[in-house]
Amino acid sequence: MQGLIDLVEKYFSISVIKEVLPYLLKGALFTVVFSAASEIIGIVIGLATSVVRVTRIKVLNQLAIVYVDLFRGTPLLMQIIFVYYALPYIGINLPATVAGIAALSINSGAYVTEIFRAGIESIDRGQMEAARSLGMSYIKAMRYIIIPQTIKRVLPPLTNEFVALIKDSSLLSVIAISELLRTAKEMMTWKLNPSSLTAAAILYLVITLPLTRYVSYMEEKLKRSGV
Repeated sequence: MQGLIDLVEKYFSISVIKEVLPYLLKGALFTVVFSAASEIIGIVIGLATSVVRVTRIKVLNQLAIVYVDLFRGTPLLMQIIFVYYALPYIGINLPATVAGIAALSINSGAYVTEIFRAGIESIDRGQMEAARSLGMSYIKAMRYIIIPQTIKRVLPPLTNEFVALIKDSSLLSVIAISELLRTAKEMMTWKLNPSSLTAAAILYLVITLPLTRYVSYMEEKLKRSGV
């Protein structure tokens, strides 16, 4: 029993957590900001690429496939290191924050592309044909008919992608961005106590659990509405 108490005190020291919490909250804020910015940019990239992905223009379609396969098939950590450390060799020097957001956005965009592609292809083809028969161009039919319906269907997987991005943002620590995990590691070194990592794990849960619950709620709502 005493051993268990000692273990709890070592990994969940209230005094240590109180002292490092302001720093961890700042790191958590950076995590949310980086993840939200990257998700927004990723959605823009993914939506545009998904429209190209389902087009019948073979060259554009193949380019979209190459982009998706490349960034889904290689590790995000490698992509972050490449953007920050390799691009300077061709004269592109990005600040760590910009490089981090760029790498996360491009990676997220590849996954969002497939989310939107699946959503677009789930819409009855007759709706596109009806829109075209009314004189709408392909782009207008997508914009006013197909995309609005698609967005409703892809909200749950998009939220899941955001949750994954929040956790993946911890990889930005390799380029010295003080997000939540890096801050926790610095606090652990400073206090010579792992309680900061425990507190960081709890903060990750505080951020992500409401989102995962929201996904479950949205999925149930969509099932009931028959969308």
